[in-house]
Amino acid sequence: MRVEAVRPHDLVIMSALAIVLALGVTLVKPTVGLQIAIGFLILLVAFSSARAALYLLIFSMLLSPEIAIGRLEGRGVGGREISIRFDDLLLIIIGFTWLVKTIIYRELALIKHTSINRPIVYYMVACIFATLVGLLTGRVQPVSGFFFLLKYFEYFFIFFVVVNNISTREQMVHLIIALLATAFLISLYAIGQIPSGQRASAPFEGEVGEPNTLGGYLVFIMAVSMGLLLHVRGVAVRWMLVALLGLLTLALMATLSRTSYLAAGVLVLAIVATQWRRPAVVVMVLVGALLVPVIAPANVKHRVHETFFGQKYGGEVSVGGVTVDLSTSERLKSWTLVLRDWAQRPLLGYGITGYAWADAQYVKILGETGLVGLLAFGFMSVRLWRRARDAFLEEEDPVCKGIAHGFLLGLVAMLAHGLGANTFIIIRIMEPFWLCAGLVVALPALHGKVPGTGAAQVRA
Repeated sequence: MRVEAVRPHDLVIMSALAIVLALGVTLVKPTVGLQIAIGFLILLVAFSSARAALYLLIFSMLLSPEIAIGRLEGRGVGGREISIRFDDLLLIIIGFTWLVKTIIYRELALIKHTSINRPIVYYMVACIFATLVGLLTGRVQPVSGFFFLLKYFEYFFIFFVVVNNISTREQMVHLIIALLATAFLISLYAIGQIPSGQRASAPFEGEVGEPNTLGGYLVFIMAVSMGLLLHVRGVAVRWMLVALLGLLTLALMATLSRTSYLAAGVLVLAIVATQWRRPAVVVMVLVGALLVPVIAPANVKHRVHETFFGQKYGGEVSVGGVTVDLSTSERLKSWTLVLRDWAQRPLLGYGITGYAWADAQYVKILGETGLVGLLAFGFMSVRLWRRARDAFLEEEDPVCKGIAHGFLLGLVAMLAHGLGANTFIIIRIMEPFWLCAGLVVALPALHGKVPGTGAAQVRA
């Protein structure tokens, strides 16, 4: 990783901050002073190098604790706790320092133009306008609406930071290595929970974990790893990716997340669809996918089996002549209620947090932002898919092609995951997702070409 040159303005600002820090530490308790010093160190890193801050952000994606600071009330939050994570604070710090440096160094562009900018803005405007209408009609509480809008939009900020700060292939590769290294640690942590008999979840999730969140994260990292495996040429790298995929698969089983299993199945189909010209790859992927149910532990088989053939308690729903379990039935019934209420406000819905919590991405979008929000989300997803597809078809560098392919697979898998979870507003899934989206969108700039103009000469 290249070290960025420190400019005179930086030294002046850092010195001023250091003086303020020194004075502040002498006036507080030692433990508070230590926390302030650590925070200053993070601020210093973020100010001196946005790329270094990105590394901190990657390692904090699933390895940072949550701190409850209050409670939100509202239809769409159901009395949920307000929690702040280290990466939330880090994003604020990165954003603040980025804004300050842009003001000081006017040659720096605040936001680079990409084909994804406009769809993101459309979706943000739809969310804001729907929430303002919800505030006026009394459906949205101001505090809950404000905090959840910030939550929705902070993921896009990751995308813009990556696009504006990644300029070489080497920087991109280093970020991917950090992302996969974090996934390796998370996989070991999840596998370590298997002997307890509990469903695996990510670290620092409190007393009640979120296996569905961990499952979505694992599936997305599997997609990125698989994309790289299909295109990189180094034997050692390939074996490391195979080993990582094995750990990710075992960790995914331990989550017992049926929504994540569905997403993994869609991932397999997406691999087959994009690799149909390579019969050997298709056969290997299909054989591996068929072997997983055979070697899966008994609790995993039972978890899947009970969806359609479990004990009946009454009230189950039949879909296409097939009766699903009570949990899935309740979810389907909630979808019906959302669609019924959405018909009363079809264009803008009830605003962010203005409607009852729905455990599925698309019905939640309909309930909160109506048809306008759903179309904006669809437009954004299509643009992401097209950019990833074009990069996958045009890139000649194996690593760049693998990243584009992996993100394309991951996008399809996450769209499937959204059928049973609020995937696109879950921070532990969306942080790596939008990080990789930024890398894929930045690929043409790494080669000095315009997106969609065909292959270009790749830097050594």
